[in-house]
Formats: sequence, structure tokens, C-alpha cells
Amino acid sequence: MILTVNLAVLLAVVVFFRLRRRTQARSRVEERNTALIVLVLGILIAPTPVGQGIGDFLGQLARSVSQGLQ
Repeated sequence: MILTVNLAVLLAVVVFFRLRRRTQARSRVEERNTALIVLVLGILIAPTPVGQGIGDFLGQLARSVSQGLQ
């Protein structure tokens, strides 16, 4: 049996547990590391169909908001 681990899923779990901690208990280095992990997670998710769907949705949302402000 071969066990494979999707890196994006693993990073999502790490982000979930890192963000569950209280904000007051985090140092600047910890905040920077969390931001870096979230950035890498975004880069891994972006080329996938799920990432493309999220990007399309956010693009449509941004267009509708900008048209509403005009």
C-alpha cells in the first residue's frame, strides 16, 4: 500500500492549527512564519481547479463591487 500526502492539504491543516492559537500568544516571528505558510498554501492551491474556481469567484465579486461603487 502506498500512502500519498497532498502538500496543500497538509499546509491547510498546519494553518488551521496555527490560527487557532490566541493572537496575544504569538510573536512577530510566528506571525511572519504563518503568513509565509499561508502564501505557500495559496501558491499550491492556485493552479488547481478549486483554486481557479475561487479565483474566478473573487474576480466576479471584485467586479461587482467596483461596478456598484461607480
